[in-house]
Amino acid sequence: MQSVSREHIEIASDVRSGKPCIVGTRIAVEDVAVMHLKLGYSLVEIAGKYDLSLASVYAAMAYYFDRRDEIDRRTAQEDELVEVLKQNHPSRLQEKLRQLRNE
Repeated sequence: MQSVSREHIEIASDVRSGKPCIVGTRIAVEDVAVMHLKLGYSLVEIAGKYDLSLASVYAAMAYYFDRRDEIDRRTAQEDELVEVLKQNHPSRLQEKLRQLRNE
């Protein structure tokens, strides 16, 4: 396990595929960034919702802003992979639901 911020952020190859996470959790730095920047949650709300220290949530955002390009690039690559997988392996459930709506 690689420690990035001894108190707040760690990277472990066996947790979330090596993504930087808040220490002792599976909550990735990118999760906090998405909740805050895209979903509009305040950092206080995120800390309260997931029972995190406010310092760890702020540390996650600091880590994100220090490495924003790298994290955003990795997230975009993962999103592209998910889309390819969806196209190549359509959900049987989704297909059944579509059929039911059309009937």
